[in-house]
Amino acid sequence: MTQIQQSEPLIYQGQFGEFTITQSDRQGVIIYRVGLMIAALSFAIGTALVLRATADGLPLDANSAVLKALTPLYACFCVGLGVSLLSIHIYLASLHRLLQAFWAIGVLASVVVAWQSSEPFALFVYNHPITLFGVGFTFAALTGIYFKEAFCFNRLETKVLTPLVPMLLLGNLTGVLPVSVEQTLLGIWATLFMVFALRKVVQSIPPDIGDKSVFTYLQEQRSARA
Repeated sequence: MTQIQQSEPLIYQGQFGEFTITQSDRQGVIIYRVGLMIAALSFAIGTALVLRATADGLPLDANSAVLKALTPLYACFCVGLGVSLLSIHIYLASLHRLLQAFWAIGVLASVVVAWQSSEPFALFVYNHPITLFGVGFTFAALTGIYFKEAFCFNRLETKVLTPLVPMLLLGNLTGVLPVSVEQTLLGIWATLFMVFALRKVVQSIPPDIGDKSVFTYLQEQRSARA
């Protein structure tokens, strides 16, 4: 990482002029990627626990230790996702705020569900798909990140994840997907999410910062209209 920072020029030519990438910019990208990794690891561990318990024929009921473990894992997932949404670089400020609003709605709904339910959080959500009208906003925010990465970097895993996540959630909401299909899609989701997070670790930092001259131009346009 140090070698990358030393070898890259400090001044770049953007669409609307020159710009400089600062150490603060780089730290923001690192924070974004750390948040993604926390979210991906939490999601992968939770998925692995559920699929392993299912394969072993363990009961996933209100007394299940696996389902109880999913609650703190989901909390870590939400924290990691929130950190990423704070530090992600998106040219359209309105889209950035929309994804953050989705995350906030989803987290608030999740807290309400977890507080009121006597069952493990994951079990209650699975047995009451209507809760996805609130909790699902968290995953809508995550899907927004997948879409942004697919659009900006043409990554195969995010191209698959962008339609896969809503398809799985809507399938559970409507009850049209067999359990075996849901489990398969969940496993694919967790695997590709980890692939995505790991590939971000080794990606050069400047592309994640983007063309700062565009951010400056858009800010000037908003100020002029105001």
